[in-house]
Amino acid sequence: MNDTLIRPAATADLPALLELENASFDTDRLSRRSFRHFLQQGQNCFLVAELEQKTAGYILVLLHRGTHLARIYSIAVNSDLRGRGIARSLIERAEKFCADHGRVSMRLEVRKDNARAIRLYEQLGYHPFGEYKDYYEDHADALRLQKRILSPTAQTTHADVPYYPQHTDFTCGPAALMMAMASLNPATALTMNEELGIWREATTIYMMAGHGGCSPVGLALAALRRGFRADIWLSSTDTPFIDSVRDEEKKQVIELVHQDFLQQLATHQAPVHYTNITQEDLETALEQGKAPLVLISTYRFDHKKTPHWVVVTALDERFIYIHDPYINETDYRFALDNQYLPISRNDFDKMSQFGQSRLRTAVIVGLR
Repeated sequence: MNDTLIRPAATADLPALLELENASFDTDRLSRRSFRHFLQQGQNCFLVAELEQKTAGYILVLLHRGTHLARIYSIAVNSDLRGRGIARSLIERAEKFCADHGRVSMRLEVRKDNARAIRLYEQLGYHPFGEYKDYYEDHADALRLQKRILSPTAQTTHADVPYYPQHTDFTCGPAALMMAMASLNPATALTMNEELGIWREATTIYMMAGHGGCSPVGLALAALRRGFRADIWLSSTDTPFIDSVRDEEKKQVIELVHQDFLQQLATHQAPVHYTNITQEDLETALEQGKAPLVLISTYRFDHKKTPHWVVVTALDERFIYIHDPYINETDYRFALDNQYLPISRNDFDKMSQFGQSRLRTAVIVGLR
């Protein structure tokens, strides 16, 4: 009989959690500071198991703001109490917690050589969906696993889009475009040289503060030059992002760049649709084997009104799934958290507009 008590972790658990962590892992340990952060934050699912008056184990699951994804960040069980179903109990309780909080899927990474853990995850319904080479401090590879924990009958087929993170704060557009092109042509270069090269081709020069991001027309031109088809959707004929800067000289530069992009675009005969792109349009593009880039505001992710390019990878009745190129290790958002990221349709509708003008824009990339 399993008499394990599972309860929310509390600050008083910190010494026992540190002792368990140090006994369980030789590398990649959570620090005292990290444990304290998660204990005080309250946003995530942090559970402790007690058995025989001992701290038998814990599970920490991250629930990132603005998404419907849960990720098992860490799990450990007291070695003296293994084989008692503690890990299973922790995972099942965490799944219920996350499903009750509207999370669609649970993800994790596990060492490829940890056969015992992989066997348990598979028994619980987790399926592999990728690998990370040289993932851990000791250079071991990681297997990525996923399980749908909400509406299990409503499975979604995703487009096969390789993940590529942006390497600067201002190259989300190039990174998103590279992922889109690589989904259509696996020979597409996924390198920082290509990322910066596309940025130089597509940048607006200025935007808000610092380096400018990328114009939808500039990104479309970059795709066209690389042999792809690119359809542009703009909700207005106004110059994109011009309301994001106040300085008149900067406004003039952005306007000049935009007009130059349009003149270049005319030589390619690429279509520009001056209308709002709808979720039905995105669904049609995916059904046709195309890859949509959509501009969003990051406010629902980080409470900052930053323009940001993402790749739409799938839709179902409730959610739109994206690849987000921005990794934020400070906020514990890593590559695993940013792939096939489920966003509710209603939230995505609010996210996919930017600025005072409520700009909606997208670039639909396809094969010629």
